[in-house]
Amino acid sequence: MTATPPLHDQPIDFAMIFERAPVGLCVSEQRSIRTCNVALASMFGYSVDALNGQSFSVLYPSADEFERTGVRIAPILNRQGFYSDERIMKRADGELFWCHVTGRALTRDDPHASGIWTFEDLSSRRPVTAELSAREREVAALLVEGKTSKLIAKQLALSPRTVEMHRARLMKKFAASTSSELVNRLLGGRLG
Repeated sequence: MTATPPLHDQPIDFAMIFERAPVGLCVSEQRSIRTCNVALASMFGYSVDALNGQSFSVLYPSADEFERTGVRIAPILNRQGFYSDERIMKRADGELFWCHVTGRALTRDDPHASGIWTFEDLSSRRPVTAELSAREREVAALLVEGKTSKLIAKQLALSPRTVEMHRARLMKKFAASTSSELVNRLLGGRLG
């Protein structure tokens, strides 16, 4: 009987690690999914083969959100080399859900050329409980990050007044009387 060598003496199978990782992983090229793992495909309700080669736009609630997110994250990827946020994404069946997305550009001066991205489904602790417009989803995601209306306006290229209008609509939809109550409800707190 031959003894199995200790784990630290065995070669590391990176392909197996990628495929079996407990979080959604993908490699991107020009905002398309070059390859993804099973966890990512099942999170979004697709097969791996159905997602590989697709534009990330299939994972967004709208084409506008896909485009604006790409524009918004490019300078951050250029400056930092990585990006992270929580946003509302869309499954194959149309269900919207909160997702934590983190990525690293492999070519820092061309951030969309290629990258490595992780996706974590937050729906079990943060359900999407109201019908929101594309802008309301973007404002909600930035409110959750703790950004002020002024910072949100700058990041989304809107006027602070427009951001306040979206915040007021969100407060009404979530029956929140204060901004902190709104953020709590966006984070999964119970609706009134």
